[in-house]
Amino acid sequence: MEKHKDYKWFKISETVAELQFPSTGFIELQVNEKILCIVSFKDQLFACAARCPHAGGRLSEGYVDAVGNITCPLHRYKFSLQNGRNTSGEGYFLKMFPVDVRKEGVFVGFKENSLLKWLK
Repeated sequence: MEKHKDYKWFKISETVAELQFPSTGFIELQVNEKILCIVSFKDQLFACAARCPHAGGRLSEGYVDAVGNITCPLHRYKFSLQNGRNTSGEGYFLKMFPVDVRKEGVFVGFKENSLLKWLK
């Protein structure tokens, strides 16, 4: 959690079970005025932008391959759930957001704008 100290955290549910993932392992949620794709893969939660950075495909309509790459349903571009890097070679980057499961609930973090930090 220390590496995410400059993040503002938003609660998305009381528990992981409350998120009610369908068999696809994807849900879309609005968090902090952004639509995110929340992914459950191998007992871990990941949060990313809901749309592919290439052509805007809804990532929740894609799939996650065996090694943990989220795949866009439009052109099959793949992105690592660990870091958002494009793994199929096109050079795009998927915006990822940290997820923290705590006893108080499940939270998604957004990096605070460093230009405005001096106001605090």
